[in-house]
Amino acid sequence: MDLKNLVAIDVHTHAWKSALQVDDKPSEQQEAMGRYFRYQPQHQTVPEMAELYRKLKMAFVVFTVDSPREARKITNEEIAELARKHSDVAIPFASINPHRGEEGVRAAKRLINDHGVKGFKFHPTVQEFFPNDPLAYPLYEAIAEAKLPALFHTGQTGVGAGTRGGGGLRLKYSNPLHLDDVAADFPDMPIILAHPSFPWQEEALSVATHKPQVYIDLSGWSPKYFPPILVQYANTLLKDKILFGSDYPVLHPEKWVEEFDKLPIKPEVRPKIMKENAARLLKL
Repeated sequence: MDLKNLVAIDVHTHAWKSALQVDDKPSEQQEAMGRYFRYQPQHQTVPEMAELYRKLKMAFVVFTVDSPREARKITNEEIAELARKHSDVAIPFASINPHRGEEGVRAAKRLINDHGVKGFKFHPTVQEFFPNDPLAYPLYEAIAEAKLPALFHTGQTGVGAGTRGGGGLRLKYSNPLHLDDVAADFPDMPIILAHPSFPWQEEALSVATHKPQVYIDLSGWSPKYFPPILVQYANTLLKDKILFGSDYPVLHPEKWVEEFDKLPIKPEVRPKIMKENAARLLKL
């Protein structure tokens, strides 16, 4: 990876389409997300995503979500293998549902040791667990031992939004304050709070300012909707811990950057958010 020639590192993208399967029809859930974001997501394989990001001169962190609720058509192993083949721009994260218990811990260690994943993605609302539930701690121990980051969805989610009963999903699991316990119990495991954490933005800012290893990514929202307090902290107290993320394919990185350029971000802070903070965190 040639960092000098990259303009940005997108720390939050989803692989929804397998390169090994012909059937790429979007699921009902994915179609509902398209309506929620008022944008029809582009279902691309990891190699196709790599081609897009090369043209944009960006690197990207890519993952799936391990949950029975997710119409998963791609495995952690496929993502890791394809990212390895496109390592000039692709950075593989894995996803393990904490409810898998010891089998999940063994899978995580295998993904770290045999497949070279660089971090882990959790979605508490979709995976139906509180991040500070002890059931997840053996998994965190494996991640912390490998000195890898853990990225957690926080705040409201587009998954299930607008469907009957919200698809049965409960937002309570994704309050970022639950991650304060995780940060206290695993002080050497970097934690990324994904998204502007509506309706708990101040809780996220509090945890990130209090715990040195906690970061915030800005994915999943058009920057024009960022709350002023988030922009204020990004410019000041958290300027070294705010990360660019798009949430591709539900938000296109070019559109995100176009809106971000309109925000009153200090010139010296902008490159930190777009690339430098992520490069340091991911040890690129």
